[in-house]
Amino acid sequence: MEIQKTLLAASLVAVFAAGLPLAASAAGGASGAAVKYAKQGQIGEVVTNPYRIAPLTAIIRSGGYTLSDVTVRIVPKMNGAEIKYSVDRSELLTHGGIPVFGLYPDYVNTVEVSYTRADLKGEKIKVNEAYKIYAPPVYTEGNGTVSQKSTMFDTTVVKVDPEFKDRLYLVNNLLVSPPKGSRVVWNNPSGGALEWCFYPQNAIIDSTGAVRWYMNVDSIYDMESVYNGGVMMGFQQGEDGALTWGYGQRYAKYDVMGREVFNRRLPAGYADFSHSFDQAQNGNFLLRVAANDVKRPDGRNVRTVRDVIVEVTPAGRVVDDWRLWEILDPYRDVVIKSLDQGAVCLNLDANSAGKTLSSEDLAAMDKEEHFGDITGVGVGRNWAHVNSVDYDPTDDSIIISSRHQSAIIKIGRDKQVKWILGAPDGWKKGWAEKVLTPVDSKGNPIKCLQGKCENTNFDWTWTQHTAFRIDSKSDNRYVYLTAFDNGDGRGLEQPALADMKYSRAVVFKVDQEKRTVEQLWEYGKERGHAWYSPVTSLTQYEADKDSIMVYSATPEMQLVKGKAVGAPSPYLQEFKWGKTEPSVEIRINGSMGYQAMPFRVEKAFHHAK
Repeated sequence: MEIQKTLLAASLVAVFAAGLPLAASAAGGASGAAVKYAKQGQIGEVVTNPYRIAPLTAIIRSGGYTLSDVTVRIVPKMNGAEIKYSVDRSELLTHGGIPVFGLYPDYVNTVEVSYTRADLKGEKIKVNEAYKIYAPPVYTEGNGTVSQKSTMFDTTVVKVDPEFKDRLYLVNNLLVSPPKGSRVVWNNPSGGALEWCFYPQNAIIDSTGAVRWYMNVDSIYDMESVYNGGVMMGFQQGEDGALTWGYGQRYAKYDVMGREVFNRRLPAGYADFSHSFDQAQNGNFLLRVAANDVKRPDGRNVRTVRDVIVEVTPAGRVVDDWRLWEILDPYRDVVIKSLDQGAVCLNLDANSAGKTLSSEDLAAMDKEEHFGDITGVGVGRNWAHVNSVDYDPTDDSIIISSRHQSAIIKIGRDKQVKWILGAPDGWKKGWAEKVLTPVDSKGNPIKCLQGKCENTNFDWTWTQHTAFRIDSKSDNRYVYLTAFDNGDGRGLEQPALADMKYSRAVVFKVDQEKRTVEQLWEYGKERGHAWYSPVTSLTQYEADKDSIMVYSATPEMQLVKGKAVGAPSPYLQEFKWGKTEPSVEIRINGSMGYQAMPFRVEKAFHHAK
């Protein structure tokens, strides 16, 4: 009895300490006191940022009803862009209510929802109602540099044609050089690219340039942790509407509400994800990584740099890999010797601007313990720098973009090179025969020598990014390819003046039977140096509007004597197929760009079979 009295007294003390009325305890059930919440409409409560990483989302809980025929509309600001989408049953069940996407930050949003509500009696009511939902301001990390001016990039809309008014764009940018992320390197074995760690700036903007979604990564990301830091890159929206990407030693999949599908460490034999995460048509994932331990012919053990493609199943099991030093020539140096060492992706060293490497420099480096994310030749250095991988389902092959070989290369499952789209210079026997022959529109061969082609607008790509197959236009003979030709080392040399450099978005057609390549379209040369992006960027075909998406991500990058004095201002553009005037042009002001691409909101919330 005394024990019971003591327990009762302790319970009362706890209740009073919590400031709860005794009646609340009596109203509770076996799991504790009743939970009360405010609700605005005819179903349940509103939960903002439900999964902690997407602050401009919310869920309107079902309130115990069965919901169907759901649509959501975020009422736009004056002259703003409307976001409206339907929600299928699987999404309602997954989130326990109506998912709300596209809230304006630091703003009381009006959200119109319509739905059919059914209760246990079988009664159905069609409801149309509006909710008021405040979303807080955008948050980002500070990096302590003079180039950072705001929490998130701002935008200037130059042009949006009516057909593209409904566009949403996922912008994957980077906040460079935060000191918190610059303290760790691999040292056993040596090399690798662990020290490369930028804070993520991932957002979705509408066609007016307004931020309508962004990722607050702090619950899944830590720059001071080896296995939770890195650079978030390689974003794709899959057929199920969810996003995949990787960062550092991880690869991840989340839906746009922020719900985790998976977030995994890389398989044990690999390290240093960056650049490319391809959702292959065979159902597996292709990740651009590195090997975490390779014994070189000279007996030294090293981590490699950006030169391995690993194929994993959705369950995370490794089924294959492409170790590129065994497939290509890691000592081909004609491109590496022509690169501006002040603009080598992505370890920028402005003190080396305009300088190049010689054969003697490379030979001396190979005899010393200079390994890691530096330009050089041989296993353990950044000789390949693969920045995109794309799967070709017609012959079970991969297409890679190797920046430091200035080449787009197709490689089969048997690890044999099928063809090389790049300048023929410097390829040894066994590879030289695989270089495609450039032709004009009539199929006539174009003469090219020492990186240059005569009397034509055809050009190879130089330090390119994003060599993507256009699936809807390609077949087992013809491969249509998009690429962003960054342009450093063009023609295997540095120009007399730095402002003579330019970049291009380009489309090629490869005839795999005749082993030829034709240039179908280009844009950017006419924009000159102001449009030049020395690193990063994207060119990608969009089937829904028969258009080419282009992101010139680092124009106007300013580095003076090794110090940043200004951030780039990327160009986000979209072109109708074959046109050289953009239908969309939006400037992303003051931000280190990586990639950008359309985001399909309907695919995210309505994908049930």
